Amino acid sequence: MSLLGGVVLVTGVMAAGKSTVAQALARALPKAAHVRGDAFRRMIVSGREEYVPGADGEARAQLLLRYRLSAATADAYAEAGFTAVVQDVVLGEDLRTYAGLVRTRPLHVIVLAPSPEAVTAREEARAKTGYGGAWTVGALDEALRTRTPRIGLWLDTSELTVGQTVEQILAERERARVA
Repeated sequence: MSLLGGVVLVTGVMAAGKSTVAQALARALPKAAHVRGDAFRRMIVSGREEYVPGADGEARAQLLLRYRLSAATADAYAEAGFTAVVQDVVLGEDLRTYAGLVRTRPLHVIVLAPSPEAVTAREEARAKTGYGGAWTVGALDEALRTRTPRIGLWLDTSELTVGQTVEQILAERERARVA
């Protein structure tokens, strides 16, 4: 039985632990690549429009471009024999949209859903900041819990270590499979 294979999307709100979990998951697999969705946003050197809640127009187009690029990159790694572990904030109906962009099968979706209190504590403990201005922990958590389709494996990682989270993902990989 394979550990995962194909493409694995690790999503959740900012400071949910996506990058740390995705990196640890990729390291736990025999042949894997970690695709960081935000890298595609940062590649836009001039003309970048930052996405804020409810944005449309150019900001929305750039967000969808980022998703298309990370999905295509994940497909390319998978085609080369790697498990592609993608990490990005993909919430609301964008989660179904993203799943439709990935051609590779199997496709697994992991949704990290720690409590807002845990997210706030993690945000305060990290060097970079994702919240402020238009983004609040409460608003993003509400979008996750009320507007994001319940597909894949949802994990409350509030009390889990990174290692425990990876173990749970591997143990429940069939629940994570969406295609």
